[in-house]
Amino acid sequence: MATAKRDYYEVLGVSRTAGAEELKRAYRKLAMQYHPDRNNGDKAAEERFKEIGEAYSVLSDPDKRQRYDAFGHAADGVPPDFGAFTFDSAFDLFDMFFGGAGARRRGRSGPVRGDDLRMNVEITFEEAVFGAKRTIEVPRAAQCEECGGTGARPGTQATQCSMCQGSGQVRRNMQSIFGQVTSVGTCPTCRGEGRVIHDPCTRCHGQGRVEARRQVEVTIPGGVDEDVTLRLSGEGEVGPRGGPTGDLYIGFRIKPHAQLVRRGQDILYELPVTVPQAVLGDKISVPTVAGEQEVEVPPGTQPGRQIKLHGLGVPHVRSGRRGDQICVVRVVVPQHLDHAERALYEQLGGREGRPAEVKRGFFDSLRDAFRG
Repeated sequence: MATAKRDYYEVLGVSRTAGAEELKRAYRKLAMQYHPDRNNGDKAAEERFKEIGEAYSVLSDPDKRQRYDAFGHAADGVPPDFGAFTFDSAFDLFDMFFGGAGARRRGRSGPVRGDDLRMNVEITFEEAVFGAKRTIEVPRAAQCEECGGTGARPGTQATQCSMCQGSGQVRRNMQSIFGQVTSVGTCPTCRGEGRVIHDPCTRCHGQGRVEARRQVEVTIPGGVDEDVTLRLSGEGEVGPRGGPTGDLYIGFRIKPHAQLVRRGQDILYELPVTVPQAVLGDKISVPTVAGEQEVEVPPGTQPGRQIKLHGLGVPHVRSGRRGDQICVVRVVVPQHLDHAERALYEQLGGREGRPAEVKRGFFDSLRDAFRG
């Protein structure tokens, strides 16, 4: 017994009123989570990935979505645009359901476009900031060199289909209570291609394509994040028997940095300082994506204070404008003191049995640091 399809909105985890951007975000998040590259050999994840792609392909297309909202999964059998009709017109009631009107509008199907491919590339934190060039190996269906993509054995060629006379469609007449009805459907002999291969290529078995691996150079722009997808036109799979090539979509997995954290176009760094450094001030060398940089910690620096290094953040992927590096001060209080250190702190005094008077609290500064 076949398993019933899940609701497409449920598959993507969005409401029925979701807009195009919300759909896209939901799709990207789920596609990255269940992509086969991240789930080696997991058949359940592979099926989930296919289900997510099918749901998005319908809901991202306004016409398909309108039909789906009206008919649900039964929309697969409903022509896309039946509009108004009269029983004595060419687009009558039976024509609509038997595919006549839709088939005439679609016309000959012709060569089938190759599939789009999706791959994830792992890059470093620095490569995400500055960009890079990477050469990746893409497994895909490529044009058969033996037959040049025609699918026919070298020295032979496909012939015009005798059933549909090269149109790729066949017409059938039938009688109904409304009179004679003409339906148009895909030719079963040539499967809509309008031609037939009698002597197929021995290498590709008439498909016009074979499995191959191709080296593709990818230019990664500075500022990419894990929600960015690059489209490489024409780098997907070639269509069967000379069909046009699909596209290749590249997503990214970014390795975390040991000390730096990205927040939009800014980079955060937790700057630990000692109590004397916070009280008296100091010049401290800190890590940045451009190497070590010196920052000045002014006297009386409070925990949570932000010290900005302008222009040392992440560039915007389109405009190139760079954010800042924000150093958030954390005062490190020593847990263990030797006798000399303890004596020095005793000389400072301040242990009076009540809270110190401050103008702003520590948590106010900390909230400011992460609020930006």
